[in-house]
Amino acid sequence: MPADSPARATARETIALLTGAAGFTEHRPPSHPLPPDGPLGWAGYDAARERAGTRTGEEESVVYGTGVVGDRACVLLAFEFGFLGGSLGRLTGDRLAAAYELALTRRLPLLALVATGGSRMQEGMVALTQLQRVAAASTRLRAAGLPQIAVVRDPTTGGGWATVGAGADVVLALPGAQVGFAGSRVRPADADPHAYSAEGQFAAGQVDAVVPPGELARALTHWLRALGPHGALPAAPLPRALSAARLPETGREAVAAARDPRRPRAEAYLADYFGARLPLHGDRCGGADPGLLCGFGLRADGLPVAYVAQCGTPTRPAGYRAAARTIRLADRLGVPVLTLVDTPGAANDAEAERAGAGAAIADAFAAVAEARVPVTTLVIGEGGSGGALALAAPDNTHVTADSYFSVIAPELAAAILKRPPSETGATADQLRLRPQDLLELGFARSIVS
Repeated sequence: MPADSPARATARETIALLTGAAGFTEHRPPSHPLPPDGPLGWAGYDAARERAGTRTGEEESVVYGTGVVGDRACVLLAFEFGFLGGSLGRLTGDRLAAAYELALTRRLPLLALVATGGSRMQEGMVALTQLQRVAAASTRLRAAGLPQIAVVRDPTTGGGWATVGAGADVVLALPGAQVGFAGSRVRPADADPHAYSAEGQFAAGQVDAVVPPGELARALTHWLRALGPHGALPAAPLPRALSAARLPETGREAVAAARDPRRPRAEAYLADYFGARLPLHGDRCGGADPGLLCGFGLRADGLPVAYVAQCGTPTRPAGYRAAARTIRLADRLGVPVLTLVDTPGAANDAEAERAGAGAAIADAFAAVAEARVPVTTLVIGEGGSGGALALAAPDNTHVTADSYFSVIAPELAAAILKRPPSETGATADQLRLRPQDLLELGFARSIVS
């Protein structure tokens, strides 16, 4: 990437891009000087540090302090790649730990602007153990319910990616940035370069969005508003029904209405419900399910709500893992959750089994069950067995008139009972899967109109 690329901007240029006229107040940790040529006595290390300081005007590879992005105060830390490749040494660790502690003390979100080649060779194991300091500091912020957002710039590799970057709650990347644990000089010679790019990491579900520099300040302002910290928030309001469907008279009619391709889907419901949507992408295990939408949104009244929405396709293991990730993040930050249920069921092909379908569904059930924040569910189409139930809130599930929910699809039930296809409709009636049946059975709290 060219040196004048926005992704290669200096630490202070990147901070200024976000804070603008609101400004930035730099902080510095207490000084604990290194021994001559560092902890290893690496010949020429002091001279290299001096040259780096002269070239960049910085004392270390990280700058940190407080600032305002949009209308939200936060703690910012930014890596200066020009200072020894943005590498982490002991003094870098001091600054990173101090930045996390500043966010903890002031109860502010932490925004990390990362550009690093990893741990500093000239400090050996002393440098490597700074990753443990960062992990511990990040854990304390997480336990305090404070959000962490990372913007990965070019390049973001090594331990800096595996802690400050990938360890954040939300990971945004600048276009074209090199992102990966293995840096360019240590990865296999025949490695696919796309896998180590911002775009490749997005495709693999490791990055939530690739955001151009000109859109970064606006995106981060929305994220800071959505993630908080907040006071006590109410439950997510129910979406309004987007169709004028009448209640079905038979089970067959209920299934047909839910499967109607003209019926409003999750995208339409989310667009109607939110003023701004901030997607979370991927399961952080190498997968992403395009049939399940996750993220946080801001309603017109400013209320933040996390959402998990099925799009009418069989939900894959990556989708359930992404859903569990979203619900747990919302729970930790005190943000209410809305789930939209619409799936014929969990994906049941061999690939899904190899990807851990059972464990992923179990984890989604657990995330909903563990949530301390209110979870509100609206069934907007098909409610296909456990693959749909995993994302439904116990005692707070509502249905639309063009939806159904069933222990099993009526066609499969008829097949299991060795009934001819002509009896599928009668089987649907026996399953009592219509919206009004679900209300009478106590599964649904209301039929939304």
